[in-house]
Amino acid sequence: MSNPFFKNHGPILVQDILKLLKLQIDSDKKNIELKDIKDLYIANNSDITFFHSKKYKEAAKNTKASFCITSESLKNELPSSCVPLIVENVLVSVSQITSMFYPDAINDDFDNSATNIDETIFKDKVNCGKNVLIGKNVSIGTNCKIGHNTIIEKNVSIGDNCSIGSNTIIRNSLISNNVKILDNCVVGKHGFGFFPNKIKNLRYPHIGVVIIEENCEIGCGSTIDRGSMSNTVIGKNTFLDNQIHIAHNVKIGENSIIAGQVGIAGSSIIGSNVRIGGQAGISGHINVGNNVEIGGGSGVIKNIPDNTKVMGYPAKNIREFLRDNK
Repeated sequence: MSNPFFKNHGPILVQDILKLLKLQIDSDKKNIELKDIKDLYIANNSDITFFHSKKYKEAAKNTKASFCITSESLKNELPSSCVPLIVENVLVSVSQITSMFYPDAINDDFDNSATNIDETIFKDKVNCGKNVLIGKNVSIGTNCKIGHNTIIEKNVSIGDNCSIGSNTIIRNSLISNNVKILDNCVVGKHGFGFFPNKIKNLRYPHIGVVIIEENCEIGCGSTIDRGSMSNTVIGKNTFLDNQIHIAHNVKIGENSIIAGQVGIAGSSIIGSNVRIGGQAGISGHINVGNNVEIGGGSGVIKNIPDNTKVMGYPAKNIREFLRDNK
């Protein structure tokens, strides 16, 4: 599921995409209409996708997309049913095309629709502090609490028995039952997605949402960015300590515990029953398996298999780390 909140301006003709990218192809498919841009996993034959790294080779081989933005070195990994569009910089081109489909997703300004909760249908429904603001397209379940100076901006769904702390901002998020989000958190804002340019840095539209499943707790001062192409997901019964940053597209499994000041870079996947010590860092596009323990202060720069304990920088098996640091 991509973001249900941003309007898709498709369908868009293939020839218009080619014009934007300044490409020519020998194909009779130029007049095909494409409905959306999606990742390799969920794209279908009415969509365009992208393929920029060998890490996604298996997904590329099985994609159902009709067109794929990719590089010369990767094009042969695509199935014959998918027409490659060869560009110099895949991600920059993806940003440009995503902006065609979702022009409203580029900027992330404050929500002008937010009004005082006393002027909304939630006045007598929610136990709240002072100066609470609520935006449009917001739903809040029963028995919820919201602290002082908190803003629930547009496009938020909050389940039953949830507690939202003070000085917190939430937007573009789907929050399940029995979730606690403590003070000073920012959830669902634009991720750190841009491409450096000599003239002007190019912002990447973020069209995903943040999904926080039931029985989770998000510690004070934590930031959870919404997804760029897919969603950012916190699995049920997962607890985050204070001052944690979860970047766009990160997926965290169930029953995991993450200590303070941990940073998880974009598009990394963390399994279930994972324990991460304080101040550890997880690089982008990393897969961490189930039942993994990562020691505090570690730097994870490659995939970690199931049932593993690691520590250090770069993170290595705990036995190796202890042996090397006697």
